[in-house]
Amino acid sequence: MTAKHVLIIDDEPVICELIEITLARMGLNSRSAMDLADAKKLVDSEHFDLCLTDMRLPDGDGIEMVSYVQQHHPEIPIAVITAHGNMELAVRALKAGAFDFVSKPVDIQILRNLVSSAITLPDEDSSTVKAGRTTITGVSPAVAVLTKKIAKLARSQAPVFIHGESGSGKERVARMIHEQGSRCHAPFIPVNCGAIPAELMESEFFGHLKGSFTGASADKEGLFQAANGGTLFLDEIAELPLHMQVKLLRVIQEKAVKPVGAHREIPVDVRILSASHKNLAVLIKEGLFREDLYYRINVIELTVPSLRQRCDDIPLLAKQILEQLAYKTERSTTPQLDNSAIRALQQYSFPGNVRELENILERALALADGDVLYSSDFNFSTIKQTQVTSIPVSEVSAKPLDLVSQEKNSIMHALEQTRWNKTAAAKLLGLSLRQLRYRLDKYQID
Repeated sequence: MTAKHVLIIDDEPVICELIEITLARMGLNSRSAMDLADAKKLVDSEHFDLCLTDMRLPDGDGIEMVSYVQQHHPEIPIAVITAHGNMELAVRALKAGAFDFVSKPVDIQILRNLVSSAITLPDEDSSTVKAGRTTITGVSPAVAVLTKKIAKLARSQAPVFIHGESGSGKERVARMIHEQGSRCHAPFIPVNCGAIPAELMESEFFGHLKGSFTGASADKEGLFQAANGGTLFLDEIAELPLHMQVKLLRVIQEKAVKPVGAHREIPVDVRILSASHKNLAVLIKEGLFREDLYYRINVIELTVPSLRQRCDDIPLLAKQILEQLAYKTERSTTPQLDNSAIRALQQYSFPGNVRELENILERALALADGDVLYSSDFNFSTIKQTQVTSIPVSEVSAKPLDLVSQEKNSIMHALEQTRWNKTAAAKLLGLSLRQLRYRLDKYQID
């Protein structure tokens, strides 16, 4: 196999030599440039599999080089070397398209991890999802745009914040980013931040040593250590209490964790993907979410479309779900949807999105007499959907969103659909029972 080629851009000969030696021990060839002008000439005239650039250069800065490579050679991953603690520049570089960053003084192991990840990236032309991997079902324009963005984000190590309504498929999107990237053979660890009791969070995330607190009868590995080399997906990150937000920010910046009871930090190589159905900008104004953590996890924001925005995909999604249900219930034939059923599903607003579609079809299938589902099998009569779907899109977008009323209405709809079964309603909304009870108290729903 032909050795990979790396371009090093730094005006300090000692740094260049250190990186060259490290790369040579990894079996990689390298060339060095002392300024932007020489670097641009080299990257235009020779083939490189990776660029490493210092942030400060005699005739410009590393972000300028990142932008140049993104514009003229987008297939080449480029990482930046920043001054220690200068997270603002690191984030700017990541937003400009940098693959990753490493801080000075350069930690050799962190550098080796970064290089290994970069040179194992699939070519852009072959970044399609392999058979058997996680996919998004749909042929709508919204899904096409989302799939293209996922493929691009998979070629980076930048933190991604995935925003979308409950049940829209945020974890599925996170898995796709992981599976299409260089970390695909390492662990993908999903965690629902709202499901961990506050008093256990530090131990769950960072681990603990035996005897560090009452009940710690053995050493325990935390979620960050379990995800080492791979991806940690922090779902519903808005549920983290403020004291954990502070600790999470430090781990992300230092790339190291300190288990409960330990005296030293342990280096970890983890890509952070996070998600929430809440508006973090609003939570920042309310003092419930740290602004510095927000800018660190939200280097790149990806919005997952709601099912209302991709109603053309509903027939295909429903067909796939019914096939899975038929297999699970050992039916000899796959149930079908009558045209009236398809129209009813496409006119429904789906506050619970794809997760709600699954629940509706499963319930309808359990109560239906035959293998054909009709609109009457869905029992939408308790919700005045005609009023919702008849409003022109232009009118909806012209009115300011009342997020509180929207969430309260979604909860009421879910409770009515499940005949006030709180456990079933929580599942329909994609919430834990504890989260639903909190909202019932908050909105004084009895």
